[in-house]
Amino acid sequence: MKKGQEQLRVLMGGRGGRSNGTGDGGDGGGGFSRTTWVMGGLVLVAIWAFNSFYTVRPEEQSVELFLGEYSSTGNPGLNFAPWPLVTAEVIPVTREQTEDIGVGSRADSGLMLTTDENIVDIDFQVVWNINDPAKFLFNLAEPEQTIRAVSESAMREVIARSELAPILNRDRQAIADTAQQLIQGTMDQYDAGVNIVRLNLDKADPPPDVINSFREVQAAEQERDRLQRQADAYANRVLAGARGEAAQRLEEAEAYRAQQVNQAEGEASRFLAVLNEYRKAPEVTRKRLWLETIERVYGDADKIILDSAADGSGSGVVPYLPLNELRRSNPAAAETGTNN
Repeated sequence: MKKGQEQLRVLMGGRGGRSNGTGDGGDGGGGFSRTTWVMGGLVLVAIWAFNSFYTVRPEEQSVELFLGEYSSTGNPGLNFAPWPLVTAEVIPVTREQTEDIGVGSRADSGLMLTTDENIVDIDFQVVWNINDPAKFLFNLAEPEQTIRAVSESAMREVIARSELAPILNRDRQAIADTAQQLIQGTMDQYDAGVNIVRLNLDKADPPPDVINSFREVQAAEQERDRLQRQADAYANRVLAGARGEAAQRLEEAEAYRAQQVNQAEGEASRFLAVLNEYRKAPEVTRKRLWLETIERVYGDADKIILDSAADGSGSGVVPYLPLNELRRSNPAAAETGTNN
């Protein structure tokens, strides 16, 4: 520091004593030399160039301000902003930033009330980035706090319209999507230049104080649903069997009715045909009917017809007692006769 102060004093004319009162600024006087002015100008130019040229990375964008007001947006690469009239603010636009809600020091922010008056403990994470650096820089005083407040409010609104059971089971992704849309819509209304990339719903559980009781209730509901499904299955099985049996009975009745009708129609047709023949030849028809009736009566009977002998002396067949047939027809009597 002392060496630097000495060099600065030399450049500013600290050596060589005072001038002779002429004030012409000669080389041996107290004024500045030409070399000093040149070096000072180069230093000022270097400082001005250092503050005017800046580099923007591919994941960043710059906002150029002319006397504190928005002027333009710089692209990635080397940019020029003539300082001090124009200044630049470099902002990361593609880098994803996160806000965790329901965890950390404000864990009570995750306790929310459902539409069926139950309390659910929700932890979720909002991932966002910047899509308009100018709006983000000028329209939001505290971006992180604003995004946290909007996200918590949107999630409470979604939970207030939902019941507890769907939140814990099947509707978690739908709730996350709806909350993300609400957050994005609110930030667009603020003209914040923020893009909500995604919302991760990490946890949705009952509060720790009542989680054991809640699990017992869930187990009872699952048992009720299981028994109800079993009862429905039994009812469906019995009902299907009854319907099948009823359909079978109806088909059998329909078949019997058709059989009887067809048989009656056939008998009537046969009777009419016989009647017509009887009118034409009564004697022949009467004999034919008698023979058919005798054939139908004796057709299936075991019978032996013995004609009388030609000389009229009686039967020509020797009488025979079928003892074997009697034994087969009466096994108990046959066994008694054998013992005797």
